[in-house]
Amino acid sequence: MLRGLITTFKEMFSEPITVQYPEQKRPVARRYKGRHTLKRYENGLEKCIGCALCAAACPADAIFVEAATNTDEERYSPGERYASTYEINFLRCIFCGFCEDACPTEAIVLGDQYEMSFTDRFQSIYDKSMLLEPVTAGGQPTPQKTEPGKFNRSVPEMQDPTD
Repeated sequence: MLRGLITTFKEMFSEPITVQYPEQKRPVARRYKGRHTLKRYENGLEKCIGCALCAAACPADAIFVEAATNTDEERYSPGERYASTYEINFLRCIFCGFCEDACPTEAIVLGDQYEMSFTDRFQSIYDKSMLLEPVTAGGQPTPQKTEPGKFNRSVPEMQDPTD
């Protein structure tokens, strides 16, 4: 009992470790799995091709994907299909990262955002507009007008790093 009291008195005089949240945010670990983000290519097209492999890999059944066909007038992703509907229910999500592993185009990424609060159940369902990352400076917002046959592959050619 005396040893416990000594520990208590030592801690009373030590400097407290307090973070003034939300002004100061603590850095997260490198392997932290936070809120999902749908990525884009440099030209602004979405990486998601609507294959729904992420939904199939999700053990909590938190992801819903509905695919549609790209046209030359409205192009959302390179290839013939895109995800017209993409929703994640964060009340169901267990942040396991299986969706990230299953994606063939690396479209879905679990980032480091940890600030998610909901006041009702409908706010916990993030749709595609909430998940898509913003358009970079060089890209254009989707849909894009493209020349017929320009994007004929769902995954673009990989560049050789030695070039």
